[in-house]
Amino acid sequence: MRIGLIGLGKMGGNMRERLRRGGLEVVGLDHNPEISDAVDEADMIAKLGEGPRVVWLMVPIQAVDALVETLRPLLSEGDIVIDGGNSKWTHDARHAAYLAEAGIRFLDCGVSGGVWGLENGYALMVGGPADAVAVAQPVFDALKPEGEFGFVHAGDHGAGHFAKMVHNGVEYGLMQAYAEGFELLEKAENVTNVPAIFESWREGTVIRSWLLDLMTLAMDEDPHLDKIEGFVDDSGEGRWTVNAAVDLAVPVPTIAASLFARFVSRQEDSPAMRMVAAMRNQFGGHAVKPSED
Repeated sequence: MRIGLIGLGKMGGNMRERLRRGGLEVVGLDHNPEISDAVDEADMIAKLGEGPRVVWLMVPIQAVDALVETLRPLLSEGDIVIDGGNSKWTHDARHAAYLAEAGIRFLDCGVSGGVWGLENGYALMVGGPADAVAVAQPVFDALKPEGEFGFVHAGDHGAGHFAKMVHNGVEYGLMQAYAEGFELLEKAENVTNVPAIFESWREGTVIRSWLLDLMTLAMDEDPHLDKIEGFVDDSGEGRWTVNAAVDLAVPVPTIAASLFARFVSRQEDSPAMRMVAAMRNQFGGHAVKPSED
């Protein structure tokens, strides 16, 4: 099976490699010609051959509208466009309807796995019609982790990105709880080895998790996180989660508080927010701001 993949950044580049390891032929397209397999969208689609063709977008939300417009006249009836970036779920029905006018199918796919996805696989949350999911299933099977879990057809258009949005909201809350625990332990005078405490929690406790593993990796490199500032950005999904909760009258106090804590991080440095920044760097390769001290 062949697939076109637009966007070969931190995640897209690794996804191309994992797909190829899974036996798929990938024609990658990127604004950087040194890593691109095609000159432009038309060249990429021509290299995919006969349909139904699958084109996966792994680009920032700001680029999706223009790409969808560019791709529609180049694709044919029955082809499939998959938006695998962190797009807002409310955009998906509009993109699906626009492409459907030309007989092109659309899927939205929330992707989690960060820079570790190449080796571990990516968790995939897909929204859209079942017939399109079935055609693209070899792509999902190559990307997902080995084993039973890691893939879900979440529902109709928008369901995949909505699920990923909520996933990221939950992630905000988990990270904040771990980070606050780190700060509390750091402040306790009778506690002498905070990294070892978190290391001990990795087996046998009810709070063990991959995020906890990543915390210990961060502290192996910088035990007190003195080398970075507690500045933590937000990429939008936390805000969208809180906004959706308001619209649906669902209380999400933990997620909302963790979002607001990130805003606090931009006003003053704090050990808790240094830990959140460190965890984001570990699992997603997100940049950290070096400490001036």
